[in-house]
Amino acid sequence: MNGPGVLDVDLHVHSEASYDGHEPVELILEQAADIGLDAVVVTDHDVISASLEAAERAPEYGLVGVPGAEVSTAHGHLLAVGVEELPPAGRPMGETVAAVRAAGGVAVVPHPFQRTRHGVRKRRLRRVDPDAIETFNAWLFTGYRNRRARRYADRYGYPAVGGSDAHSLLTVGRAFTEIRVDPGADVDGADVVEAIRAGDTAIRGRRASLRRCAGHYATAAARKAAWSGRTALRKGATGARRLAAAPFR
Repeated sequence: MNGPGVLDVDLHVHSEASYDGHEPVELILEQAADIGLDAVVVTDHDVISASLEAAERAPEYGLVGVPGAEVSTAHGHLLAVGVEELPPAGRPMGETVAAVRAAGGVAVVPHPFQRTRHGVRKRRLRRVDPDAIETFNAWLFTGYRNRRARRYADRYGYPAVGGSDAHSLLTVGRAFTEIRVDPGADVDGADVVEAIRAGDTAIRGRRASLRRCAGHYATAAARKAAWSGRTALRKGATGARRLAAAPFR
């Protein structure tokens, strides 16, 4: 925790369960804890199984468990934060926002106006009433789209959040949201959801120094290599047991 009553949360991370993700849940959690985050929300594309696993296992790493998903609506992507059931894909965004709220979650519009990344169009967003807008997405070449999203959120009074949109360990936590909660509370995922809805948020995201990036890359690469080795050993042992148990022919 950054300080009394403040959580550092990366609200937008993809695991290997996403079609474009690469990392297993255990490595994402380990990396998040290692770099000082208090929570990480796995938001895979139209899949929630890995996120539920991450939320359940988060306390093992000293993290707050918050499930979620990135839902493909008829009008662009939507982050469903704090839900345990996946809203159906392909429905109108307004309908999906309502479904997220009914499930106890908070509906966040990620990377708005970016059509190449399935961001909702501005004219469509005006007809939708999300709970928050992602105004800092670290997966961008320039800051123009982030600034545009920030201006929109400010103009219409939406809470602003940030996320890394990480698809690999190296970029987890590159952008995150500071969330203010009751300093005396035993914080859980519901507290994170309510704080976002109330706008008790601040965005933290900047380009890290080359030295820091190199250090994080080396750590992440070593962690991934070690995990791959352990996985190969497990698979090898399982295969050997199956071979030994198979009838001779």
